[in-house]
Amino acid sequence: MLKYALAAAVVATFAATAHAQDRDRYDDRVSESSKVAWADVLSVDPVYDYVETSRPREECYDTEVEHRETRGNNAAGTVIGAIVGGALGNTVGKGDGRKAATVAGAVVGGAIGNNASRRDDRYYTSTETRCRSVNDYARERRVIGYDVQYRYRGDVYMSHLNYDPGERMRVRVSVAPAE
Repeated sequence: MLKYALAAAVVATFAATAHAQDRDRYDDRVSESSKVAWADVLSVDPVYDYVETSRPREECYDTEVEHRETRGNNAAGTVIGAIVGGALGNTVGKGDGRKAATVAGAVVGGAIGNNASRRDDRYYTSTETRCRSVNDYARERRVIGYDVQYRYRGDVYMSHLNYDPGERMRVRVSVAPAE
């Protein structure tokens, strides 16, 4: 029971404080030497500045791409060419030159076999779409404030505000001794 009474007292205190703050916000008396009043707005002129902005966008384009379709077996062509070349080199050479001729025949035959097997490959082109991100730069004109002309008790004043006050605006009127 004591907990509930304590909780109710805390809530009542917060409510009273909030009500007092709310009442002070709308009270025309700010301090002993100043007050809040209403002034008629005569004109509102927006003040502009230029800002450079960047907007990313995706740019896509079509491009032709060349493809190769392997029909033959390049490795098999190379091996068969090396065997045939090595055998031919072995029959041509004599003595110690026979080993060198066999190796040279195998290398040349492998290269010829590889090229022959590549002739069976088919080449074709296709169109593919490629995309990339690019930035568009633009210069924008933005409102950065308002020059406001207003009248209070027959006198005209100017102020720069961050907002458009509308037809009427609240002003703080202060009085201080002139020295």
